[in-house]
Amino acid sequence: MLKKILIANRGEIAVRVIRTAREMGIATVAVYSELDRNALHVRLADEAYALGGQTAAESYLKTSAIIEAIKLSGADAVHPGYGFFSENADFAKTITDMGVAFIGPPPAAIVEMGDKVSSRKAALRGGAPIVPGTTEFLKSADEISQFAKTHGFPVAIKAAFGGGGRGMKVVHDEKSVKEAMESAQRESKAFFGRDEIYVEKYLSWPRHIEIQLVGDTHGNVVWVSSRDCSAQRRHQKLIEEAPAPALPDGVEDAMGAAAVKAAKAVGYFNAGTVEFIYQDEEFFFLEMNTRLQVEHPVSELITGIDLVEWQIRVAAGEKLPMTQKQVLASRRGHAIEVRINAENPTGGKFLPSPGTITKLTTPDGFGVRFDGGYESGDTVSQYYDNLVGKLIVWGKDRESAIARTIRALEETKIEGLHTTIEADLAILRHPDFAATKHSTKWVEEKLDLSNLVSTTGETQQNSEGLVEKSTVVEVNGKRFDVKVWVPPVGGTAPTAQKTRSASRGASQSGGAASGTITAPMQGTVIKVLVTEGQTVAQGDAVLVLEAMKMENQIQADKAGTVSKINCKAGDTVGSGDVLLVIE
Repeated sequence: MLKKILIANRGEIAVRVIRTAREMGIATVAVYSELDRNALHVRLADEAYALGGQTAAESYLKTSAIIEAIKLSGADAVHPGYGFFSENADFAKTITDMGVAFIGPPPAAIVEMGDKVSSRKAALRGGAPIVPGTTEFLKSADEISQFAKTHGFPVAIKAAFGGGGRGMKVVHDEKSVKEAMESAQRESKAFFGRDEIYVEKYLSWPRHIEIQLVGDTHGNVVWVSSRDCSAQRRHQKLIEEAPAPALPDGVEDAMGAAAVKAAKAVGYFNAGTVEFIYQDEEFFFLEMNTRLQVEHPVSELITGIDLVEWQIRVAAGEKLPMTQKQVLASRRGHAIEVRINAENPTGGKFLPSPGTITKLTTPDGFGVRFDGGYESGDTVSQYYDNLVGKLIVWGKDRESAIARTIRALEETKIEGLHTTIEADLAILRHPDFAATKHSTKWVEEKLDLSNLVSTTGETQQNSEGLVEKSTVVEVNGKRFDVKVWVPPVGGTAPTAQKTRSASRGASQSGGAASGTITAPMQGTVIKVLVTEGQTVAQGDAVLVLEAMKMENQIQADKAGTVSKINCKAGDTVGSGDVLLVIE
């Protein structure tokens, strides 16, 4: 058995791996950037080593720093988590060449299946149907245009070495091709360290169904469960569930068999996920993620299998603990996972919301689990993924799982920053979700979040200088929780002034158009799309702002002429900073 595992990651997945390793009696080593010096995963690990730097490229994607930490710690294994180096064959090979176990698939399998273009070829060899798309890396925007002429718009540009919706851009017309390609490449490079991309046809109303599998080094491969991950926005999953509901008889088994066949064809071992697009009772191979998925806990809850433990045992050379028949026999009930992200879903915009968590209260009760990477007082940085934590709930059937998830979400309290909790509740309460009528496009095209308002739970002043306070009163012996707007402690209400947050709301949240374009979140300016003196129309993109590895187009709130630009590419800006002015 392995003796010491270095986790080459951060946040909740690092915490997740550390906890299982400790239960197995294995020592753990954390690595951290300057911003993560006091992070939860660092506090939980037996040892911790500094990588330096702030951004992912300066720290968690810096191979030399991680290699040095492995040598200094004497770790005999590395768990890559997900993201960062988890699907990087060069990193896996470097680790194994050192005589250190890589807790993941062999480098050759990562090359073939981790590269989405090669994996499509492998799927074809295995007889699995694929969505129409390219089987070579794109070299120019013209190739995308030519593909669209043959298959029609919309098309999806995707990161060849990525996943989780990062580096994916949907293009609806010819004029957007070049900009979308460049944006996809930038996101892919920032999150995965590589910028190769490919293109495929974008289906009209599909469900996203995937198969969790695990293989060992003795030639055994089993599929654990299906998962439905159709509740998405910006091609990133919000809610996942297992097993995938409302599939015709035999479809899940057929998907499982296809996934196992594809894995065996490339000599795959350890945990992996084969993703399919399902529409009109047909399924198509989408891609294979050669790593543990964010949503793996739902498969764990319906089987009782600790997938991280299985990963570690496979890396140690052990055989799988269960056969395919035993795995399927262990399944019971239904599980749902809700990703709680640091985003502001007000009006359905889902804008990044980095900041410090001033209060974090997680739910409890039968069938409830919370996997988090933060505690009260911790800061969610603009430089990393925005996942605060995952709520995973089990129920005897889907109906009870949904009800329990809603109850648990209502008990979850996070203050200091915006989260997606209110949007998650809107999804779970919607009759379309209950009836499994949703698709990967449902959240953005059908779910009405226009009246949704998110708050950070703090006492922020409104336009009249008042702050919201919560208190408890008793009337005739009955308790009531009430909220009131009162002057700040130690003072009286000032005359109404437009505060920093009020200004932000005016320019970007549907208020009166002011022409003063402010940053809706803390981030880095990637590209200024206009010049001073240029005429713009309302809704035109004027600037690209990156926060939490996602690019966000900032739009003109009115037609006019750009009179002033206060920033340039590479600048770091704060929430509410004036970026440019339109007159």
